[in-house]
Amino acid sequence: MKLITAIRGATFSVKTPLEHASALLLALAAALAAIAAPLAIAGAAHASSESQSEPFGIRLANAAFAQRWVPAVYNPAYVKIPYPGGDVPWYTGVCTDVVVRAYRKLGIDLQVEVNKARVGSGDTNIDHRRVTVLRKFFAKKGQSLSTAKDPSIYKPGDIVTMYLPDGTFSKTHVAIVTQHKSPDGVPLVVHNRGYGVQLEDWLFARKITGHYRYGG
Repeated sequence: MKLITAIRGATFSVKTPLEHASALLLALAAALAAIAAPLAIAGAAHASSESQSEPFGIRLANAAFAQRWVPAVYNPAYVKIPYPGGDVPWYTGVCTDVVVRAYRKLGIDLQVEVNKARVGSGDTNIDHRRVTVLRKFFAKKGQSLSTAKDPSIYKPGDIVTMYLPDGTFSKTHVAIVTQHKSPDGVPLVVHNRGYGVQLEDWLFARKITGHYRYGG
């Protein structure tokens, strides 16, 4: 019953076969999200209650890591959202939404903070969802760190931005560094590069354009 309700609840305007296929994927994601949400929320609440004594960076990385359980179709469309606390539909998202949602789990609303910092255009619907704006924000309000190809300088919770010359929707990208590591000792990152939120060995996969540490 939940599956049918979720699909009916997701309405889309369809004009072409490609849009039809995209709409079906979004509807399926909405259905899967409705099914997975109770487990994800319960797991996040349990983790939160046990991790308050952990460093901020670890908690931020864990908040990003927990998003892997909720299906998210990559959708870079401009969407009008409430302010403060606004978010796109939870079954969609882009790379920046991983960061925004992780910080919100820790009580920091980047939609508000970015607007207050005056580093964007003033559009609260989209500023905090743009990598270029987040780079300015983290550089102004956080720490700007080395972008050297040295695994030891990247700590859990660090924000890393990248240049994607082959990016389909955008040439800019952002990810969160975690405490998990590859067999070679390179920190793994949590991000969404078009295939949902994933934990990957991708820290040095593309050119790093920014390395930041921000704890509110």
